[in-house]
Amino acid sequence: MRISDRRFALFLMTPAALFLAIFVAFPLFRLVADSFYKISPIAGGPRDFVGLDNYFRAFASEAFTGAGWRTLAYTLVVVTLEFALGLGMALLFTMLGRSSQIWRTVFMYPLMIAPIVAGLLWKFLMIDNFGLIGTLLHQAGILGNPNQIGWLSDPGIVLYSVAIPDIWLTTSFMCLVLFAGLQNIPGDLIEAARLDGARAPALLFRIILPLLRPVIAVALVVRGIDAARAFDTILIQTNGGPQSASETMSLLIYRTMIRFGDPGLASAMGTIYLLAMLAVAFVAVSTIWRPGKDT
Repeated sequence: MRISDRRFALFLMTPAALFLAIFVAFPLFRLVADSFYKISPIAGGPRDFVGLDNYFRAFASEAFTGAGWRTLAYTLVVVTLEFALGLGMALLFTMLGRSSQIWRTVFMYPLMIAPIVAGLLWKFLMIDNFGLIGTLLHQAGILGNPNQIGWLSDPGIVLYSVAIPDIWLTTSFMCLVLFAGLQNIPGDLIEAARLDGARAPALLFRIILPLLRPVIAVALVVRGIDAARAFDTILIQTNGGPQSASETMSLLIYRTMIRFGDPGLASAMGTIYLLAMLAVAFVAVSTIWRPGKDT
């Protein structure tokens, strides 16, 4: 590459580098730096260095550990169901071929809905006393009365209830990614396996899924991180209640920062949260994708 070409490439990369520095690198640096200070919630207030005290306070907090376990459970439920449903629909669309174009378009519609709108919609569907789901189940004879199941008021099931809008919204994203990956699998390979007598389960688990490892790894990491930071759909449905049973890590950090006015502790929680997600993403990529290894 000539010097002029290098300068031109550097010129093209400069805006992207500045964008990442301003909107990614600096906020991350500020997040980590603030975690070592006790910061006044008042602008211009005192800022005292406390070392690792905020981290000790975070790990000693029952609210923090509880929110961590709830976030993990929520993420596992959401991502597992989205992957299973998305893979099933992607396989179905692949088998249907071009005749599935209309159904694919319809299936992608939830992606166009804002999460807060979806949360509000499902809140009215599941809310006690006049929720449509309870009414329909009662009319079908499944429930004795419409309020038999407290979808958003029972601490035992509320975490899974607030996961429904997330699953409804983004299963289509998982389907879209997996469907794109399926298009890159050679049809001759599948046909040869069928001629050799391979049945559907063998095709799926011994040929299709191994070839989809890179796509699956990307889909699971992207959706896992997105589900782990779920905020708006839960906030609009339950605001973390009842009894903090649906309070995830994002909600706890928000409340610590805004309601309780402790930016230092919130920054420490956010840093731990970020490191945990990076570790999970690394494990997922190295175990599912296994870059550098034979599939």
